[in-house]
Amino acid sequence: MAPIVGIDLGTTNSLVAVCDAAGARVLVPDGESALVPSVVRYERGEAGGARAVVGEDARARAVEFPRTTVSSVKRLMGRAVSDVRPDLAYLSYPVVEGAHDTARIALEIDGGEPVIVSPQEVSAEILRAIRRRASAVLGEEIDRAVVTVPAYFDDAQRQATRDAGRLAGLDVVRIVNEPTAAALAYGIGAGLRARETAEHVVVYDLGGGTFDVSVLRLTPGDDQSFFQVLSTAGDTHLGGDDVDHELVALFTREIGERFGLEIASIEQFPAATRQALKEFGAGVKHRLSEHESAGVRIDVGEGRVYERTVTRDELESIMRPWVDRSIVCCRRAMRDAERQLAGAPIDAVIMVGGSTRVPLVRRMAGEFFGLAVYTALDPDQVVAMGAAVQAGIMSGQVTGSLLLDVIPLSLGIETVGGAMAKLIMRNSTVPAQATEMFSTSVDGQTSIKLNVLQGEREMAEDCRSLGEFHLAGLPPMPAGVPQVEVRFLVDANGVLSVQAHERRSGKRASIQIVPNHGLTREEVDRIEAESIEHAREDMERHRVVDLVTNSKLDLKWIGERFERFKGELEPEYRDELATKVEVLRQFVARAGADWRSVDANAFHAAKNDLDRASIRLQEIGIAASLRDDVTR
Repeated sequence: MAPIVGIDLGTTNSLVAVCDAAGARVLVPDGESALVPSVVRYERGEAGGARAVVGEDARARAVEFPRTTVSSVKRLMGRAVSDVRPDLAYLSYPVVEGAHDTARIALEIDGGEPVIVSPQEVSAEILRAIRRRASAVLGEEIDRAVVTVPAYFDDAQRQATRDAGRLAGLDVVRIVNEPTAAALAYGIGAGLRARETAEHVVVYDLGGGTFDVSVLRLTPGDDQSFFQVLSTAGDTHLGGDDVDHELVALFTREIGERFGLEIASIEQFPAATRQALKEFGAGVKHRLSEHESAGVRIDVGEGRVYERTVTRDELESIMRPWVDRSIVCCRRAMRDAERQLAGAPIDAVIMVGGSTRVPLVRRMAGEFFGLAVYTALDPDQVVAMGAAVQAGIMSGQVTGSLLLDVIPLSLGIETVGGAMAKLIMRNSTVPAQATEMFSTSVDGQTSIKLNVLQGEREMAEDCRSLGEFHLAGLPPMPAGVPQVEVRFLVDANGVLSVQAHERRSGKRASIQIVPNHGLTREEVDRIEAESIEHAREDMERHRVVDLVTNSKLDLKWIGERFERFKGELEPEYRDELATKVEVLRQFVARAGADWRSVDANAFHAAKNDLDRASIRLQEIGIAASLRDDVTR
C-alpha cells in the first residue's frame, strides 16, 4: 500500500511530509518551496464551472483578484457567521450565512451569479494540491493522511477538517493536535530512547490564525516510548492574522487623518485595497522579525501616497496584548498539569508556528517559563514532520512509540433541574470513555431527551449544547425505576459518540455529535474564566438541584406508602412522619422558587431525617406485600 502522509493544514501555509526508513522529511518538488500558501483563487473553467488555482500563484495575484481569492479559510472551518463577524472587514471576499448559520463564501466570478462554497470545499482544494504534490514526489498515488488541527478545535471544527479531507479524496486516518505532532517530531529527533529519564516539554504553537499550548511528558523505554499530553489550552482566534489586522487598522486610521478622509472602517475601501493593506501588514511584520524598522508606501489614489516607517518597538507595542493572551493560556495549561508534573521542572519549550519567529514572542515565552526557548526545529515544518511520524506509527514504519492525547473541555449531559453531569473531564486522555446510570423523574415517562453538553460550569444553561437525541419507546414505569445507562466515547480523533441503553426494556439510542459550528474565542474565555469565578456558587446550586430531584422521589414513594398504611401506624410515629414529610416538602417548595433561599446543609439533613424515619414504614410495606403474596 502507498504510505500514509502527514499534512499540516495551516491558516497561512500548508505542507506535507512522510516518514519511512530514511526518517521523517517534508516532500518538496524540485525547484519549489516546502510551503504551499493556503490561498485559493477561483476562476471560470472551460466547462463554465469554477476552477481553483492553489498556492503561490493565487497568493501572488490576490490583489488583482480580491473577490475570488480566499485566504485564512481555516478561521471559517466549522464556524457560524456570528463567530467570525470581527474578521469579515479584513477579508476581501464576501462571507454569507449558510444552513444553520454556518459561514459560506460567495464567489463573484466574472460578474456572474455568486457561486457559494463552504470553507470545507476551499480547504479540500488545498488538500488536493498537497495530495498531488505528495503523489508526484513519491511516484505513487497517495490516498491516506494524518491531518493536524489546533488542540483547541472543537468537535465541529474537527469534523469539518475530516470532511475537507474526504472531499479531496483523502482518507483522514487520524486527526492529531498540532502541538502534540510537534512534540512527536521533537522526541524522535532528539533521540528519546537514548535517554534514561522522562522529559517534560511545553509546545508553544502560535500560527497564522490559532494558538495552542500543550504540556507533555516524553518517557523513554527499551521497547516503547510514550508521548503523553498532560494538559492543553489555547485560543482558536489568536494568531499572526490578528497582528496583521492591527497594522491594517493603524494604516487605515493614519491615511484618514493625513488626507482628511472620513474612514469609519476598512470596509469602506475597495476589496483590492483591503487585500493590499493586509499584504502590507503581513510584510511589515515579517521584515520586523529580522530588522529594527520597515518602510511602508501605499498609493491611495488621486495623487495621494501614504508613507511611513514602522519600528520594531511599535510592532511590539501592538503585539504585546496578543502575546499576553497566549501567556494566559500557558498559565492555565501549567495549572492543569500541576498535579501530574508533581514538581518536576519543564525541560524544554518548543516554538512552533511562523509567528514564533517574532523576537517579542520568543522573549515573553522564555521569560514566562524561565528557559531559553528551543528553536532548532523549523517552526514552519515541525508540525508536518510530527504528523508524518504519527502516520509512520500507524503504517508500521515507526515502531516503539505510543501517543496519548487529551480532550480540551469537559463533556456531560443535562439532568433534571438543568444541572450538568460531567462524564469526561477536560484534559482526559483519548481515546476516553465513561458510563453513568440515570433514571426518570416522572411517572409513566416513555421518552427521555438527552442534551449533550461541553463546558466547565455546573449548570446546563452555562455550557454549550453539542446536540440532543431521544431514547424513545420506553414502557411506562414509575419515576426512578428505569435504569438508563449513558455511555460517552471519545475516539483518538477527538470525535464524540454517545449511547443510551434502558436496561429493563432493552431500548437503545445513539448519536455521533457533529455540531454545526465551533466555539468562539469569547466562549472559550468565558467557559474557562466563569468556571473558576462561579465554582462555589455553581456547586451549591448543583447540590440544591440534586436534593430537589431526589427529595421529590422520596416524597412520592413515602407519601404513597404513608397513605396506604397510616392506619397501621402508632399515632406518635404517624405524627412524626407527617411532620418530617412536611418539613422536606417546604424545603422543596422554597428551593423550587429560589434555590438561594435554602440552606443546602439543612435541606440535606431534613432529607436524611425523613429517610431514616421512613425505614419502619418501608418494613411495614414489605411485610404487607409478603402477606398479600401468601394470601394469593
